Amino acid sequence: MKNTIAIALAALGLLSAAGAAHADESPWMVRARAVYLDFHNGQADGLPLGGTTRVDAKSRWIPEVDISYFFTPNIAAELVLTTPQSIDIHVGGAKEGKIRALPPSLLVQYHFTQFGSFKPYLGAGVNYTLFSKRSNILNGAASVDRSSVGFVAQAGFDYMIDKHWGVNVDVKYVQMNTDVRVGGAKVGKIDLNPVTAGIGVTYRF
Repeated sequence: MKNTIAIALAALGLLSAAGAAHADESPWMVRARAVYLDFHNGQADGLPLGGTTRVDAKSRWIPEVDISYFFTPNIAAELVLTTPQSIDIHVGGAKEGKIRALPPSLLVQYHFTQFGSFKPYLGAGVNYTLFSKRSNILNGAASVDRSSVGFVAQAGFDYMIDKHWGVNVDVKYVQMNTDVRVGGAKVGKIDLNPVTAGIGVTYRF
């Protein structure tokens, strides 16, 4: 009986220590990444703007910052922020306009915690893209919608060097599209749908 009580007290002590360690860990994490943005550049309904219309959103490296809040050791929310991206519109081989897209995303993540310093995660959420310079196509003859909402899927990992600092690798698929309008009537859709691959630095407060 005494041995059973001793084991129970020892187990309770370990659980209390683990709880205290988690309580001491900040729920806030930030990351800064260099991200390669690879646009799908699809289009639907033919975009009958004259000539051969194509979307030319050039793939590029961009900066990205995210802020995460951990509700539990496994569940976190992540807000992803970056800079507005320029997207060229070509008609018949000639550039006939440029729009800009600002695409913040909000995701819910599950973090796997059983691998020590290696901390993989999966995430899913929503992207809300704001389009500006929307009427800058064919000298104002065509425009795109003001915003779009789409799904985001994510996979990545942090490798923690110490309690605060780590290295991050992250891949996301983002649904991003907008309708094209002439005279207020929809004439097609631009599907940008980028895949992003990033590497960066993690800091846990």
